[in-house]
Amino acid sequence: MIVLNVSYKCKPEMRDDFMEAIITEGIDVACRAEAGNLKYEYYYPVEDDDALLLIEKWTNDDALAAHGKQEHYLRLGELKKEYVKETVVEKFEV
Repeated sequence: MIVLNVSYKCKPEMRDDFMEAIITEGIDVACRAEAGNLKYEYYYPVEDDDALLLIEKWTNDDALAAHGKQEHYLRLGELKKEYVKETVVEKFEV
């Protein structure tokens, strides 16, 4: 199993707008529906109003690679340009 901790540092006061765009466009739902997805959940860190944490779990590297080619994944990249100033991805194999 592959686990990703994706930490977004949003532009000032843009976190809620970023999350709203993800939900409105159905990106979260589409990611959860992908083959090999076990978890795709967003969390709000209490200590930072501009931070957003995404935890993803995938069955294997092939599922994760296929995820990176999806239209909704590419759209998320476009949204990040508008709302996010830094993304840090930690990958773990469990």
